[in-house]
Amino acid sequence: MPLTITLPTFYAESLGLGLELTGWAWVLIRLFDIAFDPLFGTVLDRTNWKWGRFKSWFAIGTPILMLAVWMLFMAKPGVGPIHLFFWLGVVYIGYSITVLSHTSWASTLSADYHQRSRVYAFWQTGNVVGMILILAMPVLLGILKVPGREDGYVGQQGLFIVIMAPLMIALALWRVEEPKVVHDASAPRTQVMDYFKMLSRPTVRRVLIADLLMGLAPGVAGTLFFFYFIRVKGFDRIEAAGLLLIYFLAAIVGAVLWTRLAKRSGKASSLRISCVIYAAVQFLVVFLPAGNFLMAVPFLVLAGLPYSAASFLLRSMMADINDEERLNTGKDRTGMLFSILTGTQKVGSALAGSSFILLSYLGLNAENPAASTAFGLLSLQAMYAVVPGVIGLLAALTMVGYPLTEERHAEIRQKLGERDATHPPPPQEDTVPLDVAPAQ
Repeated sequence: MPLTITLPTFYAESLGLGLELTGWAWVLIRLFDIAFDPLFGTVLDRTNWKWGRFKSWFAIGTPILMLAVWMLFMAKPGVGPIHLFFWLGVVYIGYSITVLSHTSWASTLSADYHQRSRVYAFWQTGNVVGMILILAMPVLLGILKVPGREDGYVGQQGLFIVIMAPLMIALALWRVEEPKVVHDASAPRTQVMDYFKMLSRPTVRRVLIADLLMGLAPGVAGTLFFFYFIRVKGFDRIEAAGLLLIYFLAAIVGAVLWTRLAKRSGKASSLRISCVIYAAVQFLVVFLPAGNFLMAVPFLVLAGLPYSAASFLLRSMMADINDEERLNTGKDRTGMLFSILTGTQKVGSALAGSSFILLSYLGLNAENPAASTAFGLLSLQAMYAVVPGVIGLLAALTMVGYPLTEERHAEIRQKLGERDATHPPPPQEDTVPLDVAPAQ
């Protein structure tokens, strides 16, 4: 969240690099980062360390991420584009390693269709709680009159991340096991080209397109959030941060709602409904009265409820696809499949960053708000409200007729169970049964 919302505004406005340069930095670095994912996904699937392939890489990526966070968030006026490009590249390498390891690890904690949704719902809730803590900082520090309001307390946010992330990561590494996954030892090793072969799978394509669209829509809205609510709707930065805080509080409630709906109606159906609600709220936000905080609250609540759905449902669906892949090929492709999913997120984020570039050409001025043209402000409204709403509707269409249902997944798990019982893996002292679900 800070990488897509806080930092672009900080570098464009407070550090004076401008909309165009900042936008290009995010676009180009994310495109480089996308190329990194299939390479790392291949390495991840080939890793066979006693401590665990996912846990090991999760630990390796942490110090890389923390160093880059410090350098980006603690930057002072006068830093140039080289500083931004270099450390943004490093932070996304660390981010790729840790997030890909983390989400792949989560997919192994249960093989049950609905339990996976619960695992990723808790994962997404943890993400949102972290976002809320970050968002609450400017509000609380503003109330306490701590200096730094003009830049959104970026330095304090960076310090908070650098302190808290290693502690939470260490807790996960200490307390959570990594189950061993059964696979056919005679199956060919994962190759980089397998990344592109996966794209031909109908289920993979649907999940990826939906993930791309539902990464792009809130990515555009998130990147422009402070610009929209400050420049167009007349809120100050602390009020805007408070509205974003309400948005993410609603997202926690949404995670519970979408988990229950997915259990009743299926993951694809639940995702379709969330996308339609998201689109409707985005279209309606243009009618929000300027400067009226109380009127803005219900809008942000309704917008926040669908936020969590795509993140955890699509990851749960990708874990189901990996079962299908393991049945067809005998090889576990967890790292590869989740690297594809991570890659689409980054494409969406890169495209979202291009909204800065486009708006700079359409008349929006980041450094001098008074110099923005009327057409630039109108374009900002369209980019924030209308474009994400249309994208949300397109995402809903991708889930119509999704074939990997609960019934189909049950058939896959039954066949895997029969095959794994016939060809069990070599015994290992630290093996944890794959199909043991967490206690409910």
